[in-house]
Order: sequence, then C-alpha cells, then structure tokens
Amino acid sequence: MLHINPAKSFKLNLESLPADKSLSHRALLFALLSDKPCFVENLLMGQDCLSTLTIAKSLGLKVQKLSHDTLKLTPPKKFLHFSEPKKVLHCHNSGTTMRLFSGLLSTSQPVRQHFILTGDASLSARPMGRVIAPLVKMGAQIRARAHHTLAPLSILSAPLRGINYTSPIASAQLKSAILLATLNAKTPSTFSEPHLSRDHTERMLKTLGANIHISPQVITLEPLSKPLESFSWRIPADPSSAFYFALATMLVPQSAVLLKNVLLNPTRIEAFRVLEKMGAHIAFVPAQESSIESVGDIYVEHRALKAIHIRENIASLIDELPALAVAMAVAKGTSVVKNARELRVKESDRITTTLTNLTKMGVECQAHEDGFSITGGDLTSPKESLESFGDHRIALSFAVALLACGGRLKNTACMGISFPTFKEILGRITPLKEIYASENG
Repeated sequence: MLHINPAKSFKLNLESLPADKSLSHRALLFALLSDKPCFVENLLMGQDCLSTLTIAKSLGLKVQKLSHDTLKLTPPKKFLHFSEPKKVLHCHNSGTTMRLFSGLLSTSQPVRQHFILTGDASLSARPMGRVIAPLVKMGAQIRARAHHTLAPLSILSAPLRGINYTSPIASAQLKSAILLATLNAKTPSTFSEPHLSRDHTERMLKTLGANIHISPQVITLEPLSKPLESFSWRIPADPSSAFYFALATMLVPQSAVLLKNVLLNPTRIEAFRVLEKMGAHIAFVPAQESSIESVGDIYVEHRALKAIHIRENIASLIDELPALAVAMAVAKGTSVVKNARELRVKESDRITTTLTNLTKMGVECQAHEDGFSITGGDLTSPKESLESFGDHRIALSFAVALLACGGRLKNTACMGISFPTFKEILGRITPLKEIYASENG
C-alpha cells in the first residue's frame, strides 16, 4: 500500500520518462523479420514489453546488451522461420503481446509448427475472438476457450490467404495482427476501420521496405518477398505515461511540467488535446530532426478546467480515459464520455473501477453501459484506501489523483507494467510512504 501526501505547487522538467510501450513491442517483432542485426535504444523494460522480449527470444531472436540502454537484436538465420518453443509462450498481462503474436505465428513455416499463447487471469478473460475470427478467415488454425474467444490460444502454423476486412471497431492490435499475418500470406490484404487507430505498425512497415499503401482508415499490404530492412531506432517517451504528470499539474495550482522527448504521433496525443479543450495550457514543441515518428517536448501549465463531452476519437483515448476522468472530477460542470464500451474489457472494467475510486473521493458520478458522467468539484481524502484492481492505468491515475488531497492506494505493484519509475518521479512532487502488512495490523 502506498500513502501519498497532498502536493504543493511544483515545477518539473522530466527527461527520463518511460519509453513508448507500443513502439517497444513492435521494434522487437520487426527485428524478428529482418535479415541483419537491428539496434534499439531505450526499449521499455516494463512487464508487458518484457513478455514480448522473452517470447521473441524463444522464437530465435538473439539479444545482446551493448550498453545500459542499447540492445543488439539478431534475427533467426532463416527468414520467417521461427524456432518451435519447447514451452508455452507466456504473455502475462499483455494483450498487445498475445494479439500481435497470434497474427505473426499463424502464418506458414517451412515446417508446420505448434505455438501456445497463454496469459494471467486478467488476460485470459479479455476478448480474443475479434482477432481470431479474421485470422481464421485467412486460413489460420487457432483454437481457444469459450468458442475460440478466450486465451489460451493454440496455434498451428498454416498457409494463409490475404483478406479484405472491414473492422467493426478501431483497434490497433486487431489491425496489427492481420498485417503481421499478411507478411507471409499468399495474397495481399486490405484492412479498413471506422476510425483511425494507432498507426505505428503501418508506419514502421513502410519505413522498413514493405509494399504497403496507406490512406485514411484503409491499408493494403502485399506479402513480403524479402526480409524487412534492418534498423537502428531510439524509442521516444510514451505519451500515455507522460500524461499522468500533465494531469498532476491540473490538480495542484501554480504547477507546471516540461515533458521531454515525447512521441507526438497524432493518434497518441489526443488526451493532451482533450485536456487543452478543457482549459489547460499546453504547448507542443516538435524536434527538428526527422524520424519514423514525430518526437518533441510538451509543456503543461495549470489552469482551471471546464467540463467536456467526449464521443469521438475513443480509440486514441482508451488508455488515458481513467486519468481524464480524474481531470473531469475537478472541472467545472458535468463531463460525459460515450462510445467507450471498450473500457469494460481492459485489464479491469475501467468504467466500474474508475468510478468506484472517484466515489470514495466524494465525486458525483454515474456509469453508463458505454461510458460515464462526472460532475466536477473537489477531490476529498478517501476514508478508506483506493484500489488499483490490479490495473496499471487505474493505479497510476489514482496515485496522481491523491496529490490533490492525500490518501492511500492499495496494490500498486502493477504500476511497473508500463511505468517502472513512476513512484520515483511522483516522490519528487510529494512525500510517499510504502505501508506494509504489519503496519496495517
């Protein structure tokens, strides 16, 4: 359990934010598809990315640490020929790991191979059918629990055909799984989605030499005729992680933060745009050098907030909505979030878990099937401890929320999934105290 004191005004310059989680996952997967060593600086070493790293190594990726933040990634000697692992491939709590590898491993090998992807209790309850169904239409042989909708996944590699697929939802993980499966299919795939989701996979594929055509919300990808080009990338800071300290400035008057070297991909900074619409002072300063993704600094300064209604661009906000809910709790008026049913099937039911904690802090709020409404006011110190529910986004959001009033948060170990250094940075704003079982009686 973590006790967090109310914070006084602060000014922070944050240069050591966690590396972007989405880019870290994908760098590891694309290193498997090269024919030469790749070099990655500043890979995120949170639990989710470590799951992807461990599985990539089981498939034949050789990993050499060259310095404290640089890895040399050497792919298998034979292109698209992975080692069949002797053990089950454990994704732990990472939906990205499971969904992306389900696409990559479904495709035909020179010799048909068997892979089993499993996860922890939380991941085993999250929907996989949305990915399995289109892969099966491509010819994939995947079996899973609950009529092929829940992990573990049993995958027997098979020859695949491309697919013309119109997704009912905007999902970067679904999109990426189909694109990865297409890389070794017999024919091209076309993927379309109702709204643009995170576009890192298609950006990287284009940069690395894949034959891919990208137009708004529609992608056409040809199978690979040769390995992807090798690369040397430095992973920028994760905007989802950076956003927690933008939120912190909104809770503590006369505060400001400079977030350095942050990924500025338009599909990833929507939460900052929403906070700006609510009244925050936010300035984006892109870096001069060009790269696969736009990178730069974000300056955030405290302002009083006003309520907002959110119905669009939910795919670009899904990770930050619990933190935005905290901002709504101190905004003037009633905020409403709709079309966010996806929150129900994340690491926790984030509609229920977010509002449970806000209610403990004296906030007037109401759950809807696909979102929530929150009437802003003051956050008050909870009489009973807040709960993370084992969900890193909930834990991080409410650790920051307690800067406004002080209090306790239980089960904070999950913060390390995406933000291993969070407590260290939070401790620069206000004193923290770890409380152990013996101190709780």
